[in-house]
Amino acid sequence: TSVSSLNASYKYNVHCLLCGLNYFEIMIKIIFSVLVLSILSACSDIKFAVVNAPQLTYDGQIIRNIAYGDNPRQKLDIYIPKASENAALPIIVFFHGGRWSFGSKDQYKFVGLTLSNMGYIVVLPNTRLYPEVKHPEFVRDGAAAVAWVYNNIAEYGGNNNLYLSGHSSGAHISALITADESYLKAQGLSTNIINAFAGISAPYDFDPSIESEDLRDMFGPPSQYPTMQVTTYVDGSEPPMLLLYTAEDTDVHIRNLELITAQLDKVNGRYEKIIYPNGNHIDAVGALSWVNPAGLPIIEDMDAFFNKYQ
Repeated sequence: TSVSSLNASYKYNVHCLLCGLNYFEIMIKIIFSVLVLSILSACSDIKFAVVNAPQLTYDGQIIRNIAYGDNPRQKLDIYIPKASENAALPIIVFFHGGRWSFGSKDQYKFVGLTLSNMGYIVVLPNTRLYPEVKHPEFVRDGAAAVAWVYNNIAEYGGNNNLYLSGHSSGAHISALITADESYLKAQGLSTNIINAFAGISAPYDFDPSIESEDLRDMFGPPSQYPTMQVTTYVDGSEPPMLLLYTAEDTDVHIRNLELITAQLDKVNGRYEKIIYPNGNHIDAVGALSWVNPAGLPIIEDMDAFFNKYQ
């Protein structure tokens, strides 16, 4: 399993979201990108400006930096779609990727925009990052964010349908919250509040001892490694899980998917898996943007899965 290369693979490479497009599509998107970048403020995060461009025309409401804890990183954003009627809406809490050590909700506005335009209230939390904290603190932060959403989202138009999702390390965090009951129990809740989970390119079960030094430190000591492996907690009682993976992903090995599905089969867990024949690790999260370089139907598959569990 390789997760060590995640840092290099998408920390600086949003331009990879354009890979796989034909020549004319690339030209159109480059021209549009130049126009977008010319009107964004100088302090904007350039590497995410292209995929976040639809924010300029978004007609919903974005409420930023709501505190769910005392640490500066313990904040979340809420994306509320413009509804044609006053019906309460389902909620998706989405955790961004970043190898547990970088990234921000501010870079992943495109996720909030795309999913809210599908009729969901979308919550994008930040959690504390390594090296400020180590496992399991970022998962505890994630559970605190989910608890805040459960206890407060009705004030923002949310209903009782709560879904968790994420990409890469963010999917790992949300998967642990879904499978390990202790995180929400510490918040006075249970995993029963989660209708379903959808994980995109998640490292569900890898061995930090064969990874880079920072990952060994992040999840160590070795006696603690089982506590960061989602399969440790899969017993068949967890909410339904949608496991999404791209066949060309060289950053998070497909072994992670094989191990968690084997455990789910063993305990008769409720899950569906989809392995898309094309697309790499970045393409998978890029599918949640207007760019969608590999043409992956991830948002449609997530929506169809969530609609089964209302």
